[in-house]
Amino acid sequence: MTYRKKLIEVALPLEAINKESAREKSIRHGHPSTLHLWWARRPLAACRAVLFASLVDDPGEYLAGEAAEKERRRLFDLIEELVKWENTNNEDVLNAARLEIARSVARQKGVELPAGRAPEKVNAFLAEHAPPVMDPFAGGGSIPLEAQRLGLKAYAGDLNPVAVLINKALIELPPRFANLPPVNPESRRQIGGTENWRGAAGLAEDIRYYGRLVRDMAYEKIGHLYPKVQLPPAYGGGEASVIAWLWARTVKCPNPACGAQMPLVRSFWLSKKKGKETWVDPVVDKTISPPKVSFEVRAGKGKALDGTVNRRGAVCLCCDTPVAFDHVRAEGRAGRMQAQLMAVVAEGQHGRVYLSPTRLQVAIASKDKPKWRPEAALPHNPRDFKTPNYGINTFADLFTPRQLVALTTFSELINKIRDVIEQDALTAGLACDNVPLSKGGTGAKAYAEAVAVYLSLAIDKGADYWSSICTWNVSRDNIRNTFARQAIPMNWDYAEGNPFSDSTGNWVACVNWVVEAVANAPAGDEGSAQQADATSFLGDTRHALFSTDPPYYDNIGYADLADFFYIWLRHNLKDIYPELFRTMLTPKNEELVATPYRFGGSKDKAKEHFERGLQKTFQQMCQKAEPNYPVTVYYAFKQAENDNGAAENGGRVVASTGWETMLTGLVKSGFQITGTWPMRTERSGRTLSVGSNALASSIVLVCRPRPEESPVTTRRELLSALKKHLPGALKSLQKSNIAPVDLAQAAIGPGMAVFSSYSQVLEADGSPMTVRTALSLINQVLDEYLAEQEGEYDSDTRWALAWFEQFGMQEGPFGDAETLSKAKNTSVSGLVLAGILQAKGGKVKLISRAEYPGDWDPAADNRPTVWEAVQYMILALEKSGEEAAARLLKKLGPMAEAARDLSYRLFSICERKGWAGEALAYNGLVVAWPRLLELAAHLPDEPQQGSLF
Repeated sequence: MTYRKKLIEVALPLEAINKESAREKSIRHGHPSTLHLWWARRPLAACRAVLFASLVDDPGEYLAGEAAEKERRRLFDLIEELVKWENTNNEDVLNAARLEIARSVARQKGVELPAGRAPEKVNAFLAEHAPPVMDPFAGGGSIPLEAQRLGLKAYAGDLNPVAVLINKALIELPPRFANLPPVNPESRRQIGGTENWRGAAGLAEDIRYYGRLVRDMAYEKIGHLYPKVQLPPAYGGGEASVIAWLWARTVKCPNPACGAQMPLVRSFWLSKKKGKETWVDPVVDKTISPPKVSFEVRAGKGKALDGTVNRRGAVCLCCDTPVAFDHVRAEGRAGRMQAQLMAVVAEGQHGRVYLSPTRLQVAIASKDKPKWRPEAALPHNPRDFKTPNYGINTFADLFTPRQLVALTTFSELINKIRDVIEQDALTAGLACDNVPLSKGGTGAKAYAEAVAVYLSLAIDKGADYWSSICTWNVSRDNIRNTFARQAIPMNWDYAEGNPFSDSTGNWVACVNWVVEAVANAPAGDEGSAQQADATSFLGDTRHALFSTDPPYYDNIGYADLADFFYIWLRHNLKDIYPELFRTMLTPKNEELVATPYRFGGSKDKAKEHFERGLQKTFQQMCQKAEPNYPVTVYYAFKQAENDNGAAENGGRVVASTGWETMLTGLVKSGFQITGTWPMRTERSGRTLSVGSNALASSIVLVCRPRPEESPVTTRRELLSALKKHLPGALKSLQKSNIAPVDLAQAAIGPGMAVFSSYSQVLEADGSPMTVRTALSLINQVLDEYLAEQEGEYDSDTRWALAWFEQFGMQEGPFGDAETLSKAKNTSVSGLVLAGILQAKGGKVKLISRAEYPGDWDPAADNRPTVWEAVQYMILALEKSGEEAAARLLKKLGPMAEAARDLSYRLFSICERKGWAGEALAYNGLVVAWPRLLELAAHLPDEPQQGSLF
């Protein structure tokens, strides 16, 4: 069939999208990610750009030559404005984007745009004519939210009730109560009229007001559990609020001659801020039996003792007995693990104050008991949940008694406050239709329930900061939340926060994060979020635009992790959304993740479950997608498995099961890949481990249903096609500054575009080629492409590259070096003269960066090499920073592009050899390259050098 190509299938301003996507990770206030934690959430900027470019025609479809390029540039300029965080709710920019979408829709359908192009008329046109956007793996809601922001109908589906509630809170509830003034009496007294309360601003203000009211009511009930502390005269005296209590878990020492309760402490440091260094000093009293440890806080000059726990085990402070983890686990499982207060953190007049523990502070911590405990068992997920090994088996066990009292008290008060909100809403003039929120109600009852939903999300934020998995961050002097990563680890010393303080994790802060996210929601036409298995979510849907971010194989156990929050949401909201919270925990059986523990430890059965479900979902998408628009699929899973049987690549990394399974699902369901874009979604300063599954980029695959007349081909013909089409695509990826660590991932897209364009690829024996084999061939062509770039380098660099691949930075025989130099048209003496090689005593060795002299000027070098350029660039970046590196980059002239290309080749070698430190150096240089070019452009011009080689 014929269709108009969309912009996303031809060109994108990728660097601008990547820059804003990465920048977004450091933006907090008002970002929907602050509404509620969700894992692996896609950046709004990337989702907005992908949706816009999926709906807008490429100008080459209706213009020719320079006119098409000029129009494409205009669209690029619009996208560059559209993706900026500052323009998230800029109606001028959004209206311009909606108008462009409407133009393409009108062109597609052969209908006229509304006269006058008024924004309200364009929005009505989109509501009637534009395809709805559907995301069957909605998760944190970035895609449906951005669809709504662009004026499109948004449908979100997810099996996980927590994800569904997040999507309801983003795309269902704000539009339902849009443009209404707040109902709380304080706001009604201060400001009248609706003109000051556009969008969800009124709803947000009520969440803020009633959240503070809940805090005041809670303090009346349980404030006695959070007493203030008396400050010593050295800190100004008087009373101060506690920020956190710092505890250490303890077990009995196995040494019969000791028997002390030995503290298990990761670190005795409390603060490492310069000039404010503070630590805990353990004091051992051996005059009693068993010995006893107490703690004193020290500050000033000195140093904390090493912690008592490391990766090998623990040690008793009283008798120095090494203790294996087996003993610690046994004590925990027997219910004998206890906790001892190490220090109290208070808010002084000039910052944090650390105080030694007192008996009063210890006694009051367990004075009251909770009325309810979430006794559901923690998942038997040994990879992500470590606490059951130590007897912490239920969700209730993750919290101290005082934390459970706080959480259950706030929950109880949220249910009580609903009556107050409903009465205030009636007084404010909202209708009393008595229709509940879950049935589409918009009256006083539904409004009160909506505010309760958002306050329940604030309780989840509180739970994240009020568990015994939280730790104290000694670098920032604050509490590190439960989910510092996507797992619940076992920790030894923990921080118990104060919900009534003005510091980390306090209740008002939890509410305010929710408030700002709601106030920033688009609140356009009401969207729809429903709980559904992705394989059945699509139902009778037809002619939708599908854009989705499927689960990453076994990387994230969404359901297991979400149970931590589900238990509190269910406790608070099961009467508001009874269907959503009908089960005791989140559904697991249908979840599309390949977790072997759910299949008796069988990886094969886990893979089969994932592949079957994903393929079924993709088949429905292929059948039901609007044929005039492409399907977009986000994916981010690093290739990280060796296939030792792959002769064509010598057993190097060829594929990951996650990628193979996802791509197999796409191809078998009838899709072909028509475009691929690496979207950089992490901050450039984020540390990436070579060989890990952490990526700086997500790959967006653009798909169309494969034509029925697609040809059959052979392995040889496929390889020929890959060699023809892949190099150009790889060159474009390098020019877009894809990080070397992600190049193999990004190469999958154009490679699979070739593979998936055939109905079948046949092996020599007539059997159909697997996706795994296709991935290995793509990697083979990638390696050949990188190797072929050596022709761009000078002879000395080609020698250094070949030597590095064989010997790294180690010594090698002079004879081997001499032989290789002849093949590369250089000489050992010349390499020494070039300053990149040492030759001594029959051995030669590449000079390391650390040994390079400073102030290298390529124009003054009689024998400059691309090899030196790369090493000096890394040296400048690491030692002197971006400005110094940019200054050197400007001096490189025509050598610069070759230096960047060489970094890709060197990274590939290092990754294959397992040289992680070197690999990250080359990766870091390429990632920093756009910024260096930007800085270099503003530096004064240097005299131009001639040809360097």
